[in-house]
Parts: sequence; structure tokens; C-alpha cells
Amino acid sequence: MVLTDTHTHLYVEAFNADRDTVIKNAIDSGITRFFVPAIDSSYTEAMIALEESFSSHVFLMMGLHPTSVKEDFQKELEHVKDMLDSHKFYAVGEIGIDLYWDRTFFDQQRKAFKYQIELAQKKDLPIVIHCRDSFDEIIEVLDEVASDSLRGIFHCFTGTLEQAQAAIDHNMKLGIGGVVTFKNGKIDSFLNQIDPRHLVLETDSPYLAPVPHRGKRNESAYLKLVVDKLCEIYQTSPEEIARITTENSREVFGI
Repeated sequence: MVLTDTHTHLYVEAFNADRDTVIKNAIDSGITRFFVPAIDSSYTEAMIALEESFSSHVFLMMGLHPTSVKEDFQKELEHVKDMLDSHKFYAVGEIGIDLYWDRTFFDQQRKAFKYQIELAQKKDLPIVIHCRDSFDEIIEVLDEVASDSLRGIFHCFTGTLEQAQAAIDHNMKLGIGGVVTFKNGKIDSFLNQIDPRHLVLETDSPYLAPVPHRGKRNESAYLKLVVDKLCEIYQTSPEEIARITTENSREVFGI
């Protein structure tokens, strides 16, 4: 049984004390593929070091996270482009729009999102979307840049059934993580109406740990708790969830 964590920030400071142990624990649990999204240029060195240490298991993305879009966002986008031109990446991400905290840099976030989608299209790479309080704004951009080659993942999907269908209609998989185990997570109430071929698994570690670890540091080994919940929702086996979702991740990332 091969499980794939399509979204994990294993390079961040939360893992500095025990990173190798965390990764080995996950591998021992059957989670052997880790897709690692970028945040901004300050983490690039740590990401590449992680890849070098676990080259058979870690697959990097490159992008500018929307909450890192500030006054200097053009400089950050130049870094994204330079890295995509000089290093192997498997997606452009995580990118998108985040209006949860404030809307100060909304225009800049929108421009950065659209520009990075265009980079992905030129490189024939998938995109991994960060969407927080911004679903309509995200869809508006996707409508503008729609093409047959555009594909990717709606990371940490927490929307409605109608929003799930809109994302799928734009050739996006839904990233399902710890939120599906939350009592107020809501998506568990309709997920059985969505064919699992549209889903991929993720942790977003160190964030959004599933029950019973909610509020604590998340890690990739906890992906099995997400699998358990999906087995309950779809009335199937862990092996079947692993097979379908890993196959879906291969369809997105090409590996």
C-alpha cells in the first residue's frame, strides 16, 4: 500500500528538532511520497536540502504563497521564475488568494496568482491552489486562464458541494486532509457524492492536524487518520483509498 501526502511543509522550523524521525515514521507507515509546496524565497534553501536528503521520497513545488505577497512581490516572482528555469519541480504551488486576514494586497495577490498560472502553463506543470475566503475570486482567475492543459489541486478543500464541482470542472483535484475529521469540517457531509477519482490526500503539516491530534503539530504519518475517515465515508478499504488517491496524484504530478 503506497500513500501519497500531496501537501506537506516538512522543511519549516516546526520540524527542525526531529525532521528525519518524522519522515522515517511516515515512510514506515506506508506514506512514501511527499509533495512539498513553497512559501517564498526565504525557504528555498531548506526545501532543496530536504530534497537532497530524501531524494527518493520528496518532490518539490515552486511558487509564492499568497500570504507572502507584499510590496516586494515582483522580486519574489522573479525568484520563482528563475528557480523554475534552473531546477526540477513537479508543480507551481502553493499559489492563490487569501483574504482571511485582510484585503490589503488583494490586487497584488491576484496578479501573482495569474502570473504563476501562466508560468505553469508554459512549463506544462500543474498548479496547487491555496484558497481562503476567496473561492469566487479564484474561480474568476481560473475562468480567465482556462485551457486544456490547466490542471492541479485545490489544496485543503473546505468548500461546498457546488464549489467542489466548480473546482472539478476546472480540472482540479480536491486536496482532502485533517479537516475531514473535524466535527465542524462540513465536507464529510457531502464527500460521498463526489467520485474519489477527484480526490488526493494531504496533511498540510505542520498545520491542520486531524482528530485526535487537532490543535497539535501535524505530521505526514497522520495521513492514515484521513484515510480512516475516507474509508468510513466511502465504505471501502484503506488499500482502495490508497490506490485511488495515489493514482490521482500520479495523474496530477506525472510521477
